[in-house]
Amino acid sequence: MASAISEKPTEARSRSHVLPISVVVPILNEEANLADCLASVAWADEVFVVDSGSVDGSSQIAESHGAKVVQFRFQPGGPRKKNWALENLPFRNEWVLLLDADERVTPELEAEIGREFAKGPPCDGYYLNRKLIFMGRWLKHGGNYPSWNLRLFKHRLGRYEKLATEELSSAGDVEVHEHVMLTGRAGFLREPMLHLDYKDLSRWIDRHNRYSTWDAKMRLNLLQGKDVSSIPARLFGNPVERKRWLKKVWIRLPAKPLLRFLYMYVLRLGFLDGKPGFIYAVLKATHEFHIAAKLWEMKEVRKEDRL
Repeated sequence: MASAISEKPTEARSRSHVLPISVVVPILNEEANLADCLASVAWADEVFVVDSGSVDGSSQIAESHGAKVVQFRFQPGGPRKKNWALENLPFRNEWVLLLDADERVTPELEAEIGREFAKGPPCDGYYLNRKLIFMGRWLKHGGNYPSWNLRLFKHRLGRYEKLATEELSSAGDVEVHEHVMLTGRAGFLREPMLHLDYKDLSRWIDRHNRYSTWDAKMRLNLLQGKDVSSIPARLFGNPVERKRWLKKVWIRLPAKPLLRFLYMYVLRLGFLDGKPGFIYAVLKATHEFHIAAKLWEMKEVRKEDRL
């Protein structure tokens, strides 16, 4: 893996209220999102943008915001982007914050993080909650909120799990569905960050088409008893453990596209989110159908291979 680091200092890094946190933002052609993302973490001591060879203006935007730009190229069998960054970047801080380009740290969350660091963080990592903004609206209902992810932690103590889907080209070069495994105590921060999960419907559908291939492979592994998750499935565990338990139950239910829609739009009150809530519930139900169809296709291919 060849990498090159470039840095352009900015006034933001010299301000007295900067927090001793290193931010990592993995990107590929994110010029539409990156400037606002980096502006939301101008309070961090250092920011790394890990690029996979963007051909738009992403690198220039990153440098103009004082970020250190690292070029990453995935090697088959090697680590994906976030784990590679945790292993190899020359952090000058003990704490890291993993942030996607379509995510924003709000001033309220910044202030809460500042209060934790002012008194000395009592935990080794923190789960952050996310507000999903879709078609310009916060989807407060439909099971979309709260949405907990372990993103702020001591970098030597956290790594993303591996789920044995590395052979899928749809998985890309960055961890999307994987969660951080933390060696230590995790806490929860109250103030949410923003997740702007919408550029336009064409790109949303294209991205989730790739995700459905990954999901189908994961469900095939589970149905065949190949549970490669490093995170235990527990009904009364943390939010990620609970999600893993529900997934094991979910894969054995019939009519999952219909159930997904009814769960999100009716049971979890997605209708209160207006037209964006309806569109999102329909898209997620359609996503379930794509997963089911691809899972059936994978099973048929395996049958043919055995003949």
